[in-house]
Amino acid sequence: MQAGNIELGEALVRAGPGDARRIGDITAEAFRNDPFNLWLFGKFAGIRNLFHLQARRIYVPRGYSYSLGDEGACMWMLPGGEASFSLRDYAAFALPTLFRCGPGAVARGIRTGDAMAQCHPAFDHAYLFSIGLRPAAQGKGLGRKLIRPVLDACDRMQLPAYLENSNPANTGFYTSCGFEPFGVPIHPEPGSPPLVPMVRQPRRT
Repeated sequence: MQAGNIELGEALVRAGPGDARRIGDITAEAFRNDPFNLWLFGKFAGIRNLFHLQARRIYVPRGYSYSLGDEGACMWMLPGGEASFSLRDYAAFALPTLFRCGPGAVARGIRTGDAMAQCHPAFDHAYLFSIGLRPAAQGKGLGRKLIRPVLDACDRMQLPAYLENSNPANTGFYTSCGFEPFGVPIHPEPGSPPLVPMVRQPRRT
């Protein structure tokens, strides 16, 4: 599947380089109270740095990111894309995180990245790194509008989609979109909140 296979339709706009900060702002705000990310960083400043970094260095330039005005945004990696961190990416993560959240957050972040990589499926798939709505836009059905274009493309191309669910409150939404648990939950450290891998098999069109 390529970007040309995705039909964003009305109101959704693909992000370009100049939109990376806004994509990072929207998704960071959506994950402000996310239990896994709060365990990981302890402070919103760390969450904000991570989502800005991912938008700026990974998912806007290398992946497929788009927004719904200033209300919501998605960051995807399509098959064949490269979402792993380079040494420069690790430096851009580690230095601000060390300053704002302390060395424990840096260590937890590295362990989390390693654990996610070990559990990432080897089969071709579209990977949803994040989907988020600002708090004022939540509860209006906009999440389904955000996620639908890539899932529809997955159905047309008969391609699975994959994500890690970091918040149990979102399980019902992902399940309603066709995602099911895949393997065992990811715990980067004993006692950490879980990241739950989920896969959506393509539906016949």
